[in-house]
Amino acid sequence: MTETCVVKTPTPIIVPPFTFETATAKVRAAEDAWNSRDPERVAMSYSVDSQWRNRGEFVRGREEIKDLLRKKWNREREYRLVKELWGFLKNRMAVRFQYEWQDDSGDWHRAYGNELWEFDDDGLMRRREASINDIPIAESDRKFFWPAPGPRPVGHEGIIDIK
Repeated sequence: MTETCVVKTPTPIIVPPFTFETATAKVRAAEDAWNSRDPERVAMSYSVDSQWRNRGEFVRGREEIKDLLRKKWNREREYRLVKELWGFLKNRMAVRFQYEWQDDSGDWHRAYGNELWEFDDDGLMRRREASINDIPIAESDRKFFWPAPGPRPVGHEGIIDIK
């Protein structure tokens, strides 16, 4: 019997200063990580002393980030996220995003938001400022359909395409 060995090549770390291509790749990598709903994986993209403002919450460091994400994904079921690059300069980016989620009552919501990101020289995010607004939506108004948790498939609608 022959065993098959699969070797995963690590994703290259994208460091500043960014180009359009590297900034776009950085945003998609962040989207994919968040769609994994794995707090450990997401937190590794942030510096050990990263500072966040997430809505009205202020957190610092990877452990607080992981705690915030665990609570978030316990509350926000069926979470699916789309991010889009808005602009970039040197080691900073502006990103807009939308995500859909279902609460424990079975009601659906869409969150609209903007993030400001600042990276250190190693490509880790040292600062994240997120402004987010939620609206209730009917299940029939959902736009994000792919197996979750998991990345948005290539070719699935992005933000620009969603009305």
